Amino acid sequence: MPVGTPFHERTFALCESLSYRDWAGYFTVSSYETHHEHEYNAIRNAAALIDISPLFKYIVDGRDAPRLVNRVITRDVDAMAVGQVYYTPWCDEQGAVIDDGTVTRVAEHRFRWTAAEPNLRWLTQNAVGLDVKIVDVSESVAALAVQGPLAAAVLRACVDGDIESLRYFRATSAQIDGVSIAISRTGYTGDLGYEIWVPSSRAVVVWDALMRAGWPFGLKPTGMLALDVARVEAGLLLIDVDFIGSRKAVTADQRSTPYELSLERLVRLEKAPFVGRSAIMAERERGVRRCIVGIEVDWADVEALYERAGLAPVAPTAASRLAVPVRKSGRQIGRATTTTWSPVLKKLIALATVDIAYARVDTTLDFEITIEGTRHFAGARVVRTPFFNPERKTATPAR
Repeated sequence: MPVGTPFHERTFALCESLSYRDWAGYFTVSSYETHHEHEYNAIRNAAALIDISPLFKYIVDGRDAPRLVNRVITRDVDAMAVGQVYYTPWCDEQGAVIDDGTVTRVAEHRFRWTAAEPNLRWLTQNAVGLDVKIVDVSESVAALAVQGPLAAAVLRACVDGDIESLRYFRATSAQIDGVSIAISRTGYTGDLGYEIWVPSSRAVVVWDALMRAGWPFGLKPTGMLALDVARVEAGLLLIDVDFIGSRKAVTADQRSTPYELSLERLVRLEKAPFVGRSAIMAERERGVRRCIVGIEVDWADVEALYERAGLAPVAPTAASRLAVPVRKSGRQIGRATTTTWSPVLKKLIALATVDIAYARVDTTLDFEITIEGTRHFAGARVVRTPFFNPERKTATPAR
């Protein structure tokens, strides 16, 4: 049975909808109100406060910590500065992605690792023979995301630390209401945002301080439904939805390499050997068979399909995680894994895995739409991701 996160005392009191889901064994709010519209608007127009405590969190420490991290992830730790954060996948021996997450270089020989799935055993197996200590701090460290165009303003109002110079994918130490915290300029919304790492025993103190400071800026507690829409707009992948981690894969087709996930920018084959390197190099030589792309569905086609059925067109209110076929010339060439109506773009968009021959931008495709139990196909085209990519995401926040 799920348990509450360290913030549950506050989130439960605010959750009018009583709509929850199970995330890694924790009660997680789907939406605080009966509809997530206001929470989504907070992400894109003000500031949102999101409980991300269910993430798995590890501290990797010791003389050989950089060697272990470099052995496991696909990115080059030798090029990583103290205070820098990497988003990265890590792979098995066959080059298939096990999971993805962030790695922060807290000190020269100390790293904070976050993941969607439990990875302690994998890290420990790869640490054999190394002078390194791996500690699972998933329960002792709580986490919050403050996301949106006014996120920096909220933190300025309550953080004792240097927010102004904190660059994109960098981390620093600070305090909130006397509580020592770590802050990283990261997030899962594709917007200006920060993630805050706080001792679980002081979690409620930090929540209260943020809520007080955020009131003038429209800070709003936000659940998973709004986050799901935002992360699709940002072109960000979700394990068990947009791809299956190799440890859970049942068939060979369910296994995906970083290239198949369109994460080739995160692979450094020239660095020291890492788990899966040989297989990934071989794949590069023979060519990638498929990849993840962005798809924009022709809304005029959708409207026409509804009109022929005698119905008004309906834009989905939440992101759909139901995989649907994508075709070309009557043949299925892939599947869309997450589909959502983007309120900020006023478009129906999707993340999809397609055969590599159809992955080029502006390639036209057919996207399955079901109306009254009958399957139809609307026109669609491949587009670049992220779908939504505001300058404020990486720029120095304006005062």
